[in-house]
Amino acid sequence: MRRRFWLGIAAVMLVALGSVLAAILVYDDDRDDFGQMQHEEAVRAAHQAEAVAAVSVAKLSTAAAFAQTQNRVGRHDFEVIGRTLVGGGALDGAAYIPRVLAAKRAGYERALDFEIHERGPGLSMRPARARSEYFPVTFGTSDVQADLLQGYDLGSDPLRARVLRRAADTGRAVATPLVTLLIGGTGINVFRPVYRDGAPLQTREERRRALTGFVAGSFRVDNVADAALTALPEDVEVQLRIDGRPAYGSEEGLGDAASAPLKIADRTWVLAVENHSGPGSSLPLALGILGISLAALLGALILTWNRRERMRELERQASEDALTGLDNRRRFEKDLATAMARSQRDRTTGALLIIDIDDFKRVNDSQGHPAGDRLIQEVAEVLRRRTRRSDNLARLGGDEFAVILPRCSRHEAQIAAEAIASEVREYRSGEEGDPVTVSVGVAVFGDDPRTSAATVFSEADTAMYAAKDEGRDGVRVFDPVAVREDVPER
Repeated sequence: MRRRFWLGIAAVMLVALGSVLAAILVYDDDRDDFGQMQHEEAVRAAHQAEAVAAVSVAKLSTAAAFAQTQNRVGRHDFEVIGRTLVGGGALDGAAYIPRVLAAKRAGYERALDFEIHERGPGLSMRPARARSEYFPVTFGTSDVQADLLQGYDLGSDPLRARVLRRAADTGRAVATPLVTLLIGGTGINVFRPVYRDGAPLQTREERRRALTGFVAGSFRVDNVADAALTALPEDVEVQLRIDGRPAYGSEEGLGDAASAPLKIADRTWVLAVENHSGPGSSLPLALGILGISLAALLGALILTWNRRERMRELERQASEDALTGLDNRRRFEKDLATAMARSQRDRTTGALLIIDIDDFKRVNDSQGHPAGDRLIQEVAEVLRRRTRRSDNLARLGGDEFAVILPRCSRHEAQIAAEAIASEVREYRSGEEGDPVTVSVGVAVFGDDPRTSAATVFSEADTAMYAAKDEGRDGVRVFDPVAVREDVPER
């Protein structure tokens, strides 16, 4: 029973552990699906912003090609083409930047009076220094602060000057790192070189000699982020990082974000996306609760079953003889009362047999108590084989047994008792040593409803002692008439 109990407890633990593991696996699978979805959102948003920026970079290349066919780009010419550059993409401002040598600075005096000086969060202007080459912002267009787009020398800014030189050397659109823009805010400038029409451009030296200026565009970080957000749900947080520094969104790193590259000109940004809705937890939680509840219910059932089994075991131990496994005297007395009540109700007769091993004390004295115990067990086994399933067999104590025969007449009871005595007698007939015999007393009940269980037991016991007095190894049926005749008159 204890083994079954612990196996049940182990099963309960397995059910609980299995449900928790299943919930964890489902949650991990949901997290993987959520992470994949978040990554796809980041890639989709990056492609969206990249496509919008690519349109604007392509427009800068178109404007550069137009400027290359002109000997000199005028304000009116650039205003015509500039209106197509700003709007419909990610550009917030565009400007034309000619290359001006010191010997040919006539006509650009106003544009070369000041140079850009970056200080703190914004830009300031200071008097220009004399150089051999200038890149003034002569005119441009923007939706914001258009007056800041002209009158300043970009060549005076070391950072922008390096980017201008790289664009001139490669012949491609080149972007700056994150800078403070002339039109306000932060973002990047993209410079597309303009060369003298028809000049050879195969080598870097040829491109440097043929350079006439640049078409520049300003990409504000906010507008690039807005282009990405159009492809995302509302509950998604976005962060743009340029050169490893957050340029838009949270200043700190996002906890569980997916990222994707976003390329503008020759510079790659990183777009990080974090969906705050998170992976679904309702199904894993339901699985865990269901499994734990099932385990708790199963555990309660096992504990209840174990308690009942334990009670049955205690009851069995209280009513069972430890040596033979037969019913003990306490259980026998209840069975006898039940059998007599049933006999009275059905108006039938039954019989009680009291069986005692002959000369048992001599066996104990000569061979020892272990031999006596073995003899009691052997006789009990003989009685178990010889009685019917409907009969009640018990050990009353010592070497005394009892059998209740329901629905049995006096004659049938005597035949059954003699068969038992014969079976015991023949049990060890072929072995060495003294034969084993029993004396059996029989009492019939059911013919007189006033007879009690104690009376029937006393009658059977009296008959058993009578059989012993007559020489043992015999059967005696209690005869109430003979008993009355033996009682002396007063």
